[in-house]
Amino acid sequence: MSKQLYTLEYPVRCSPTILYEFLSTPAGLQEWFADKVDERDSVFSFTWNGNTDKAQMIEAEEDKFVRFHWLNGPKNEYFEFAIEKSEVTSQTILVIKDFSEKKEIPDQKRLWDFQVNDLFYRLGN
Repeated sequence: MSKQLYTLEYPVRCSPTILYEFLSTPAGLQEWFADKVDERDSVFSFTWNGNTDKAQMIEAEEDKFVRFHWLNGPKNEYFEFAIEKSEVTSQTILVIKDFSEKKEIPDQKRLWDFQVNDLFYRLGN
């Protein structure tokens, strides 16, 4: 079965510059995304419960977005953190794009909700 791209949006009370640090640096990602994060030559090692997965940062624009590709994943799949500004409210929006099997999307959404809640806690939201 092929995976499909899905998108999640979360309003955030912080500046894009602060949020970008939490999305694009090993220290920032280690605060909320993984137990341990290391980076070497744009390859990030994410460790959860002693298991490590590696992803390459394949594209980034400061204060706008960062895109990663899992080294063991299909070439056309990625996960992305984007920072948008609401035209109406001027609120910062965290947009997460990821791939999953259609039937697994609700579980993946719950996992992202949990992770993002941890991020919000670290940001003081």
